[in-house]
Amino acid sequence: MITRFDTKQRMSQAVAAGGFVFLAGQVASDTEADACGQTRQILAKIDALLEKAGSGREMMLSANIWLGDMADFAAMNAEWDAWVPQGHAPARATVQSSMASPDYKVEISVIAMASTV
Repeated sequence: MITRFDTKQRMSQAVAAGGFVFLAGQVASDTEADACGQTRQILAKIDALLEKAGSGREMMLSANIWLGDMADFAAMNAEWDAWVPQGHAPARATVQSSMASPDYKVEISVIAMASTV
């Protein structure tokens, strides 16, 4: 069974299937925020999507993080480190990449286990 969440024409924000939850890349709504602020917004979106899909941050298996500028690595990590539950860090990759809009400083996608889907 496949369950899609917040589905639009082009993509779903989350898809639960086979005991896993796959999140689309999440970006900040307020692009005037700095890297810390954008990361906080994104992590809140991830929390909401994981909860909606029957999961949570302690169930994360993998995370991919894209930064528009690697100079924001420490700022993003400060927010990330405070958010990830102790002992539940996922496998993670972080790269610098051109973003869909130059206003985006951070984009994050995760894969997690589903606990109830």
